[in-house]
Amino acid sequence: MDSDENNIYGYNPSIPAGALFLVLFGASTGYHIYQLIKARALYFIPFAIGGAFQVIGYLFRLLSHNNTDSTAKYALQTVLILIAPALYAASIYMVLGRLVTYLDAQQHSLVRVTWMTKIFVTGDVVSFLMQCGGGGLMAGDDPDTRTIGENITIIGLVVQVVFFGFFLITSIIFHWRINRTPTARSTEGLQHRGGSWMARNWVTLLIALYVVSVLILIRSVFRLVEFIDGYGGYLMSHEVFIYLFDATLMLFVMGILNFWHPCYVISDGKGYQRRADLDEVPLR
Repeated sequence: MDSDENNIYGYNPSIPAGALFLVLFGASTGYHIYQLIKARALYFIPFAIGGAFQVIGYLFRLLSHNNTDSTAKYALQTVLILIAPALYAASIYMVLGRLVTYLDAQQHSLVRVTWMTKIFVTGDVVSFLMQCGGGGLMAGDDPDTRTIGENITIIGLVVQVVFFGFFLITSIIFHWRINRTPTARSTEGLQHRGGSWMARNWVTLLIALYVVSVLILIRSVFRLVEFIDGYGGYLMSHEVFIYLFDATLMLFVMGILNFWHPCYVISDGKGYQRRADLDEVPLR
């Protein structure tokens, strides 16, 4: 731990760790941008922006190695890394609504499709703004302002956890219902694209959504505990935790959705499309 009393972090940010995640997030984000452009999957723009925020955030962690007293660098990396998963969530929420429509299975959804994206994205926007504002306040020099920022961030993370929990319940109920009463399109989709877990079909897409949602939930709970512990607490003052419970988990989120990208199933997300080269539609 850095003993410099002006060190905002409480340690000297690691160059190797920062560089590694900068490169990995950069590669995944670049591929996400390629995928959304080729598939015209505009619903995944927030996800790609979240990836870009990670890249910039870890860049500023690198730049902070010899500038641990820089409030500006600390604020930028804190806010960008903190709010990136909220942008992931916005795209993930939109995918479920489009998948329900694609499968012609609106009757199986716990929440009406016309309200699904509005409800979840509204909660996500509230969480995003609170985390953004709280993260900005935490970068200040005044201890009282930092405390206010921590409290706002904690509330924002609680909102994120609650909405993600509800999203998971909604997804699981939809999956259970459509398994019991398949639609013609859901059956056809599996016939055309296979049943292997490596296949890119609506089932593997749903499972991918479960996995990434749980990873984001774990990360959000970690952040919640971290901020409850407070500025200068054990979690916040030891760099290893941000890489174990934030960077690594979010990199898995991005990698999983690189492979099981929604565009392989719902293409541009604008409705049902039957094509001969189903497995290669988005990236041919």
